[in-house]
Amino acid sequence: MVGSNQMNQIKSLKEVFWLNPNYSSFPSIVNDLPLSYEDILEAEKRLKRFAPFIEKIFPETVDGIIESPISPIDSMKAKMEKDYGCKIYGNLILKRDDLLPIAGSIKARGGIYEVLKHAETLAIKNNLLSIYDNYSILAKDRFKDFFSNYIIQVGSTGNLGLSIGIMSAKIGFKVIVHMSQDAKKWKKDLLRSKGVEVIEYSSDYSKAVEEGRKQSESNPNSHFIDDENSKALFLGYAVGGLRIKEQLKRMGIIVDEDHPLFVYLPCGVGGGPGGVAYGLKFIYGDNVHCFFAEPTHSPAMLLGLMTGLHDKISVDDFGLDNITEADGLAVGRPSSFVGKIMDKLLSGIFTIGDNKLYTFLTALANEEEIFLEPSALAGFLGPVFLSSEEGEEYLAKQDILNKRDNITHMCWATGGSLVPESIMKEYYRKGK
Repeated sequence: MVGSNQMNQIKSLKEVFWLNPNYSSFPSIVNDLPLSYEDILEAEKRLKRFAPFIEKIFPETVDGIIESPISPIDSMKAKMEKDYGCKIYGNLILKRDDLLPIAGSIKARGGIYEVLKHAETLAIKNNLLSIYDNYSILAKDRFKDFFSNYIIQVGSTGNLGLSIGIMSAKIGFKVIVHMSQDAKKWKKDLLRSKGVEVIEYSSDYSKAVEEGRKQSESNPNSHFIDDENSKALFLGYAVGGLRIKEQLKRMGIIVDEDHPLFVYLPCGVGGGPGGVAYGLKFIYGDNVHCFFAEPTHSPAMLLGLMTGLHDKISVDDFGLDNITEADGLAVGRPSSFVGKIMDKLLSGIFTIGDNKLYTFLTALANEEEIFLEPSALAGFLGPVFLSSEEGEEYLAKQDILNKRDNITHMCWATGGSLVPESIMKEYYRKGK
């Protein structure tokens, strides 16, 4: 039953911290999940096959692997404790997907993976490639000529379009990105500079996706990357969750029953954070606790999960305008595919006001010299909420209240490195 008090707060654009009543232990639900651990490992193998090709065309990657570092942010933690008058137990770290090579955002995971998977499928089907080949041959002109007969289309508020556009154009595909009104001008300009066709819509994200899907279906040589329903996209993100284990190990950070990991993921339609959470759950099970973060004006996944109606409901139905500075999170209707998977996997969701995105942005720049785009700051309210009464209630219920000194809090920085300097300065000023 949806709490009427919390629903009223959502309608009034107040920040809420919602704990998922359906959250279940991982072993009890793992056999009912639609994608297996083997599926994620298969996706990782595919990315490894493509590594020689990626290294050749994007030398800024390390050995052709698209991955990002993790930064401890102790000064930021102290600043947050001071600003919010709370104690953040344990340590605070930042997953730097803003530094992901090629596309500078989390979308470099799922978006690029699906483009590569589609390219591989076409090349193998046409007897141009075998999985035993060195994939660096894909950089040859004959492959570019072949791929130029095919189109990739996607609907996006910005970052997904960037990742798919940049990679598809490099491979040789013709690319069309359908962009909603929320997409920033600089993202559209950057795509066009890479030879990508951008079609703009005066309505929101859902319309851009709907139109893109429709146009793609009318052309047998066109492949539509569906942010709302794609399993390939989801698996690309899930690989990111898998890789965390090795990174934390190298940092000397333990994750086990006595040392829980809390991860705060900005959420738009749900594919990126959903996939990452999925991968993390297969690695750490009940020792990882995943929370999504959404803008107060666009809490699509929150409303979908709270009501159990998923994509049958929109923020518009609650009188919310879906207008937010967090362009990547400006989504009015959640992914039903992801929502149903997250129903028992996700610990909870919290919302954040746009003004806080900017104050966190400026604070992080001052304290750690890290510059993110506004949507990437959404997760920072998570550790603050966890120190609240509701947060303590969750810890007690999970029997980890007495272990909270051992918690590792991870905020997932979803993008920012491609933001033009003049625009980043403007963001910084807003936060001051």
